[in-house]
Amino acid sequence: MTLQEQYKGIINPMALPRLTKIVVNCGIGREAIADKKIIEKVSAQLGVITGQRPAVTRARRAISTFKLRAGDTVGLKVTLRGKMMVDFFTRLVMLALPRVRDFRGVSGSGFDGHGNYTLGITEQTIFPELDFAMVDKIRGFEVTFVTTATSDEHAKKLLTLLGMPFEK
Repeated sequence: MTLQEQYKGIINPMALPRLTKIVVNCGIGREAIADKKIIEKVSAQLGVITGQRPAVTRARRAISTFKLRAGDTVGLKVTLRGKMMVDFFTRLVMLALPRVRDFRGVSGSGFDGHGNYTLGITEQTIFPELDFAMVDKIRGFEVTFVTTATSDEHAKKLLTLLGMPFEK
């Protein structure tokens, strides 16, 4: 069965949905304000997991209830494209997700209505390339899969064909 048969209504092969990028985002929050070395530790962990050095995200405006000033570091993000994206996706689906305790598949409710899917990962230790000596605290992060699909159904079909294990 060809891809055009899989996606009913799409005749042109160039109009088939594709995975364009994967964005890995880790929020650090108030911990980074108190201790600047946490940024370096989490940055090293994300670098090992993704294979790329993360960029620092900063607060846009001050929020006094959170004791946050404009320009303070609030998280880290990595944008993966091309071969790095494919390598990370393969490691995530084939190695990391099966290591999650009581894993029955990823939730299908993470779609945003425009063909993008966001998956929350509760701990970074599911990745086998991360050495336990690097981990000082269990931290979660989110992985966003950005596709060219125009609907959630097409995006889910694309990710399923790529190997993403959705729950039944």
